[in-house]
Amino acid sequence: MTFAHHKGGTGKTTSCLSIAGCLLKSNEKLLIIDCDPQANATTGLGVDPEKQSKNMYDVFMNVFEGFPDISLKDVIIKTSSGIDLAPSSLDLVGVEPYLYSINERAFVLKEAIKPLLNEYRYILIDTPPSMGQFVINGLIAADRIVLTLDESIFAQKGLESLNYIFEDIKENTGKNKSPDMAIFTRAGTLHQRKSPMEEIKSAFKQLFSSKNPDDTEKKRQDELEAEVKKMIKEVYSVPYDPEIYRAQKEGMPVTNISPESPASQKYREISEIIKKW
Repeated sequence: MTFAHHKGGTGKTTSCLSIAGCLLKSNEKLLIIDCDPQANATTGLGVDPEKQSKNMYDVFMNVFEGFPDISLKDVIIKTSSGIDLAPSSLDLVGVEPYLYSINERAFVLKEAIKPLLNEYRYILIDTPPSMGQFVINGLIAADRIVLTLDESIFAQKGLESLNYIFEDIKENTGKNKSPDMAIFTRAGTLHQRKSPMEEIKSAFKQLFSSKNPDDTEKKRQDELEAEVKKMIKEVYSVPYDPEIYRAQKEGMPVTNISPESPASQKYREISEIIKKW
């Protein structure tokens, strides 16, 4: 299951870790593969990328002559959350130029995963905010694709941009790929995190307006989600939750450290849908 969006800040890593935390509670063996050079999933599970002797850089470079023979299984570590992790590091930036030199560059991750398919019930892949080879590798390797979107007016444009990637994949590899689920993250964030000055401005606007700004924002979000539902069958919205930031600091999924928080409850609902796939 690959989590993707070419734009940053859409909640890919948070969604990946949170859903992993929920699925793990079903006693299913689970692996997260961090394919983002920023290594947010790695640090999000309390692992220091710089202290790992082997990581996803070694797995990708394994296909090139002269590099050590290191498999995906060789880099997997157990995290304090109970989730198995194939960590990333900034070294991963150096892989992409090599990938462009081989014809089968889109299938490197898929081939690396094959020996582990019988070992794990779920394999979740976190991808970088880009339209590069790591995202394409993640999409090709996936049985299911989850897109994360923010609630901005640009969300639909972002979805259209991702469709270009799916079209390119079909044209270049013959593989039909499409998103199975969309998750809108941090719903209501703008309203709940206004600065003091924004709060004052909002109060004055409300004094002289018959419209409730909350109603206007909710209507816009509902319209946006309705548009996305025309393209993707499963669409969910996760509310803004300050517990997510605490979870990031503690290096654990929010579903582990605050299981009854608003976001955790929604991710648990989403995970129940995923279990039926």
